[in-house]
Amino acid sequence: QVQLVESGGGLVQAGGSLRLSCAASGTIFSINVMGWYRQAPGKQRELVAVTTSGGGTNYADSVKGRFTISRDNAKNTVYLQMNSLNVDDTADYYCYCAARRRVISDVIGYWGKGTLVTVAS
Repeated sequence: QVQLVESGGGLVQAGGSLRLSCAASGTIFSINVMGWYRQAPGKQRELVAVTTSGGGTNYADSVKGRFTISRDNAKNTVYLQMNSLNVDDTADYYCYCAARRRVISDVIGYWGKGTLVTVAS
């Protein structure tokens, strides 16, 4: 299967910036979608930002204009640059990848273990 490893989480003051990284490894034929979701205590997991193989992107309204997602296809790595962070951004951030492991195979979704982002006022 595909493994996803996140990094870059930590504690940051409101108004600051943070950059998350997620590297996919294992047998991968193609990646259709790769991006980030987040989950705060007592809340459901929600989409933050994703990017497709065709270059399209999709952002949550709450982060649009502040966060930027990018991907290095050669490294199978996705990044999330987070600027102007506020306390409402505090959550566990999870990397997500929808990929095929063979030329003829179903597209399967994979999740990372998560990295904690804490924004302090």
